[in-house]
This record gives sequence, C-alpha cells and structure tokens, in this order.
Amino acid sequence: MREETNPQTPIHGFHIEQQNNNHEFIHEKFINEAKMQLGLALPLIVVNMLQYSLQVISIMFVGHLGKLSLSSASMATSFAAVTGFSVLLGMGSALETLCGQANGAKQYHMLGVYTQRAILTLLAVSIALAVIWYNTSFILVTLGQEKDISSGAGEFNRWMIPGLFAYGILQCLIRFLQAQKIVVPMMIISGMTAIFHIFMCWLFLFKIKLGSRGAALANAVSYWINVLLLALYVKFSTACAETFTGFSREAFNGILGFLRLAIPSAIMICFEYWSFEMVVLLSGRLPNPKLETSVLSISLNTCWMVYMISVGLGGAVSTRVSNELGAGNSQRARLAVYVAAAIATSEGLIIGTSTILVRHVWGKLYSNDKEVIRYVAKIMPLLALSDFLDGFQCVLSGAARGCGWQTLCAFINLGAYYVVGIPSSVVLAFVFHKGGKGLWTGIILALSVQSVALIIVNLCTNWDDEVVKAGDRVQATRGAQEDTADAQ
Repeated sequence: MREETNPQTPIHGFHIEQQNNNHEFIHEKFINEAKMQLGLALPLIVVNMLQYSLQVISIMFVGHLGKLSLSSASMATSFAAVTGFSVLLGMGSALETLCGQANGAKQYHMLGVYTQRAILTLLAVSIALAVIWYNTSFILVTLGQEKDISSGAGEFNRWMIPGLFAYGILQCLIRFLQAQKIVVPMMIISGMTAIFHIFMCWLFLFKIKLGSRGAALANAVSYWINVLLLALYVKFSTACAETFTGFSREAFNGILGFLRLAIPSAIMICFEYWSFEMVVLLSGRLPNPKLETSVLSISLNTCWMVYMISVGLGGAVSTRVSNELGAGNSQRARLAVYVAAAIATSEGLIIGTSTILVRHVWGKLYSNDKEVIRYVAKIMPLLALSDFLDGFQCVLSGAARGCGWQTLCAFINLGAYYVVGIPSSVVLAFVFHKGGKGLWTGIILALSVQSVALIIVNLCTNWDDEVVKAGDRVQATRGAQEDTADAQ
C-alpha cells in the first residue's frame, strides 16, 4: 500500500497544464483575430477619411470666395448628405451582408452578380435623388431658409448631380472589394483621387473661374475618377478574377430581394445621420443662434472626423463576421464581435481622453472668437463621451450588417434617436434651457440606448442559427440563379 502512487497527482497536473494550454490557445486566437481586424480596419479608416476629405477640401476652397459662397456651399453639402449620400451609402451597405457571406461560402461569382445588381438599383434610385437635388433651392426656401443662401446651395447641388451617380457606384465597388479583404488598393486609389481633387478645385475655382460651381463640379469629377480607377482594378486585377467574370444578365434578377435588405439598411444609416443634422438645425432656434450653431457645427465636424475611424473598424468586423458566417464558422464569428468590441472600447478611451485634453485649444482651430472657444471647451467633455459611445455602436452595427440584421437595427435606431434622443434634446434645450449642451446630451442618450440594445442583441444571439441563416441566404440566391439559367 505504501508503494501506491496517488492517481490524482498526475491527473491534477494534467488538468492544470490543459487549462493553461486552453488559455494560451484562446489568447492566441484573440490576438490573431485582432491582427486581422486591424489589418482590414486601418486601410479602411484611411479610405473613409480621404473620401470625406473631398467635401472638406471643396468647402475650404469655396471659403476663399466670400461668406455667402461659403454659407451656400456648406448648406448644399449638408442637404446633399441628408437627401442623397446617406441614402446611397445605406443601400450600398447591404452588400456587406451579401458579398461577405457569399465570399465566406466560396460562391465567388455571386459577388460580381450582387455588385452589378446593386449598381443597377442605386443608379435607378439616383435618378429620383437627382430630382430632389435639382430642386434644392425651392425646398430650402420652402423650409424657411434665407433666399440668397438657398439659391447658391441650389446651384451648387445642380452642378454636383453627376457626382451623385458616381457616388452610388463607388459604394458598391468599395463593398465588393471590402468583402474580399482587398483594402490596400482602395486606400492607394483614394489617396490619388484626393490629390487630384485638390488640383481640380484649384483649376475650376481660380483658373477657369467657375466660383462655387467649380467646387461642386470638382466633387463630381473626383467621384467619377475614383470609380474609374476602382473599376479598372476590378477588371484587370487577378485578385478579382473569380469574383468578377464580366457583366451578367443575372444582375437583372432578384432586384426585389436586394431591396428587401437594402431599404432597411438605408433606413438604419439615415436615421442616425439625420438625427445629428437635426441637432444643428435645432440649434438655430436657441436664444443665441449664431454662437450655438457655430459651436454645434464644430462639434459635428469633429464628430464626423472621429467617426471615420469607427466606420473603418465597423467595416472590418462586418467583413470578418459575414465571411465566417458564410463559411459556417459560428464561433469565429462570435469571437470577431468580441474582439471588435474590445478594440472599439480601447479606441474610444484613447479618443475620449484626447478630446478632453485638447478642449481648450480645439476651438482655436475653427474660430478666433473667445466666446466660441470657451463654449467649445465646455462642450468637449460631452463630445468625448459621444465619440466613445458612437465608436462602440458603430462597431456593433458593423457586426449587425455582417449578420443581415438591418431591419432590426432600423427599429433600434428609430427608437434610440427619435423616441429617446431628439425628444430629449428638445426638452433639455428648450424646456430646461440647457442650450447646445442639452441638444448634445440628447444625442448621448440616443447613443446609449442604441449601444445597450445592440449589446443585448449580440449577447442573446445563437451564432449557430446565424450560420444556418447565412447558408440559407446564399443557397436561396444560388437556387434562384440556377432556376433562371434553366428557364433560359
């Protein structure tokens, strides 16, 4: 009996070693996923910032033409974002679900079909949006805006109408390449376009002397240049040889199916975008409208710049989730969401801290008015909190697009922004007289509700069921294409 060994000792040691190995394995998977997402996100962040810079560069050039031109161009750009760009951006985002899951399922030819179908749909929608842009001046005057500014804004948007069609195609091509993790070429092409755009603005405004119309035309030309360069890459690159095999008649089939995903996707994006613009409009009704509007405009511009980082992170997790669901890897899809949430939290803390640290100097970049600078410093802590929440929800929204939850997210955004956010902004600003701080606090409440709702949805998700849904979506489309081919 004395010579017997304790059987628990080696087993216990084995369990400890096994647990350590499991922890190391999970840690390694987490790190690898983070590397993949950051590898996708960083170029996408640059792409988004460069494309956003086109409008900023145009406004900067127009600013040298005088206050009326600057006011008109700013209003035109805001109107164009609300009535055109946000709609096309949202509808194009449906491809994050379709192309991402098809790529994961190795149905490579379907990426080209989906993209062509989306381009056809967005071009048709652009015709209706172009009618709205053509009547910009009339709409703004009807809404009570100043006549001279509205007239200039109307002229600006009319000259930018050709760019509307290019912008729709551009969103489709970006999603097509993003789903395949082809992001560096997009970054290079966006950089080339931005440099070319500076030259076009200088040429049209100061050499050809088209005035603010030249800036609008430069926007349109630059969007088309971007589309042309991306299209040439897709056509001749070996990286897209399997996913784009030429123009297909299959693109004309299943447009209604695409709209069932694209319309909720557009509503999801627009509900969020419009609420921020609405806050700036409401600031014009406050007791000191010039000060409030100036400060909230600075806040919104700052928010959009930071938002480009979140959009890149959201695009990365959308690609990872959709690819893994299409490939049938439920656990990897879930891991991608958790990793993205961790990255977003870290990014939000860094951005939030930086925002608070620069609060006393940030206003000086936009204005020499001491009152504006002091007000900006006071509102920056609120902006830091909103940047943190906005980044977090943007990443979770990206995961939702990867799963195809656009309809659910549209309802979440409706409740967050228009049941909680905007009413809270109105009450705080006009009932409790909190001014611009009250308006922005309403946005923070909306972002909080949206973030909590998305967290709950992700925690309650059965990822095995999502794999089945992704498979059904891909197979349904594949079956429809085969039926069409048999009929032909």
